[in-house]
Amino acid sequence: MASEQNTPPDLDYNSYLKLVELLGLQRPLAEPGCHDEMLFIVIHQVFELWFRLMIHEVDRVFELLDQGDTLESERLIRRLTSIVRLFIPKLSVLETMIPSDFIKFRDLLKPASGFQSYQFREVEFASGLKEPRYLGMFKGDPEATARLQKRLDEPSMWDRFMKVLESRGIDVHDERSQIAAVVGIYRRRGDHDLRMLCEALIEYDEMFSLWREHHVRMAQRMIGGKPGTGQKMAEQAYGKSGPLGTMGVDYLSSTLSKRFFPVLWAARTEM
Repeated sequence: MASEQNTPPDLDYNSYLKLVELLGLQRPLAEPGCHDEMLFIVIHQVFELWFRLMIHEVDRVFELLDQGDTLESERLIRRLTSIVRLFIPKLSVLETMIPSDFIKFRDLLKPASGFQSYQFREVEFASGLKEPRYLGMFKGDPEATARLQKRLDEPSMWDRFMKVLESRGIDVHDERSQIAAVVGIYRRRGDHDLRMLCEALIEYDEMFSLWREHHVRMAQRMIGGKPGTGQKMAEQAYGKSGPLGTMGVDYLSSTLSKRFFPVLWAARTEM
């Protein structure tokens, strides 16, 4: 009854989801209009909504790991993997746009770039890829800078997993001991929950890597070797010889070796 009393009497599907506001956010800029600009806007807005959900789930995973709840942590990490798995077919929708149509509105995007997605960087930082150099991209956005700085300062997902192992008396004081700890988890019969948690973590890492690879191929298909739309912005933040190098496919390709949990991958060699 309490829930019914707190529900606005005129609540319906449209008002609950704020559809009027949501559907008013797609505003193409090209003049004359370009049919595929709406596709481009919608796809990227959808990605940002998924990133928002990922951050929501990551924060809950952090709480659960801090509480030592391995089973519920595993379930929600697998949810993160399911979200990222959706990203690849979304790129296939974007790939129905041909380069000659993209060129019609691409210059309007400069210096805007997906590189400026602070939510994406927040997911990366929280998952373990902490690179302070990216803060330079958000100098003009205090809120984004604060959010990313918080993720840099707080323990990552891997750090919290290591605390779980420490609480069970497992030595994880350095990388070598962490690799040995993971190998031991797979060899001992009594660590089923930890073993399944390791599997959930590495699957999340693997799926993120597969999405990166598909994203590179999609970008190459669209722009070839052209610099990205955020090139000028990156040069302003870092200089032409800054740490990000040339924005575009070359930069994206350089990210393919990134891993959230390198210890889990290294442990495979020891098993």
